[in-house]
Amino acid sequence: MVTPPKNQSGIPDLPGGKVEGFRLLYFSELLRRPVYVGSVRHRLGKLTDLIFRLAEPYPEAVGIYLEHGWGKPTEFIPWEKVVKIEDDCVFVQPPPEAAEQYPPFIDQKGWILIDKHLMGRTILDMDGRRTEVVNDVHLLETRGKILIVHVDVSFNGFLRRWGLKHLNWIKDRLISWKYVQPLSVEDAVTTDAVQLSITRNQIIDLPSEDLADALEELSGEEQQALFSALDSEKAAETLVEAEPRAQRQIIANLRQERARTILSELSVAQLANLFMVLPHDDMTDLMALLPKEDADRLHAILSEREASARALMSGEYVAARKEDLVGETLARLRHTEGEPESISYLYILSPDKVLLGVVDLRELILTPDDKTLEELMISPVVSAEEDDIREDLVEIFGKYHYRMIPVVDQQDHMLGVIHFNDIM
Repeated sequence: MVTPPKNQSGIPDLPGGKVEGFRLLYFSELLRRPVYVGSVRHRLGKLTDLIFRLAEPYPEAVGIYLEHGWGKPTEFIPWEKVVKIEDDCVFVQPPPEAAEQYPPFIDQKGWILIDKHLMGRTILDMDGRRTEVVNDVHLLETRGKILIVHVDVSFNGFLRRWGLKHLNWIKDRLISWKYVQPLSVEDAVTTDAVQLSITRNQIIDLPSEDLADALEELSGEEQQALFSALDSEKAAETLVEAEPRAQRQIIANLRQERARTILSELSVAQLANLFMVLPHDDMTDLMALLPKEDADRLHAILSEREASARALMSGEYVAARKEDLVGETLARLRHTEGEPESISYLYILSPDKVLLGVVDLRELILTPDDKTLEELMISPVVSAEEDDIREDLVEIFGKYHYRMIPVVDQQDHMLGVIHFNDIM
């Protein structure tokens, strides 16, 4: 697990260099501590939560949250009113204007509450690419301030929270706050802090397989939050990789326009695989969001007992003539608007679209510009016939390990391509 650099004091480096007069403590040690005004004779209540303002590099405490229950109003004690944090209690200054209580807590944009928004929350561990749970929050007290510096995902944090810290028998597992930043999920959840160890910009760099694994472990608001942070292309890739249970959960919570953009990123074969695991009502609603041509093809696939290669194929592939030069072809490919996965192979066609040969893009790049594609192409080409069923396609992919396979009719006319990911 990656950890931030530390200074000689053993704490993360903060702006301004080495921290003087610091103390490290856990939130679980402060939770439910009595809060007094002046002396132990005037007790306000028990510390229910700590409120922090999100800031770089570490969030800073803005106040103490007290909840009294029984219909009584909450109290917000600004941090500048905190006099001292003792080992068993907290002392604060009197409420303003001789009032008996501090004013009720009013949430502010950019504020988080440790107990409400962090404790028990699921995070995504970038190191192990698996889900973890925040069992405690590590705080740094210095110069009259308290900062969040780590979260503890070890079982020790759970024990501390229940007053059993004397049972700690394993090492704390601390993740620096710089890897546990709140993700904005305004459109997905009512709470404002699903915790992830990656930021919105970093999510796109994770493989869709790993994101799918994470989604399968999450549930409810956390799952919606993670999926809502993905752009439509990444969301589509992740949805395809997820298990059926997670697919159904995600689809059930998608808004119509969001669903439309995600479905537009999927091939008809991928749509068929997805629709087969959905409840009938969800499938019907999603079918209405598709272009008529795709919906008709999809309906045919779902209605047939065995879908044919013609029904499953995609029409997006790159073709060329055998007399084309390598240099000219590469220049044309650089300006193509096709999807990257459709340019794995270059299919050499006759004027009447008969499949003559195939060129791997990697071979094309390594060949001198003045060579013709006919000199480079492989012929005959491994292909699927338009009436082949899924079982036949699985056998072809399993035998040859190609990234995609062309589909031809009985006269070898090129009809389309089947992608590995659509079948396997």
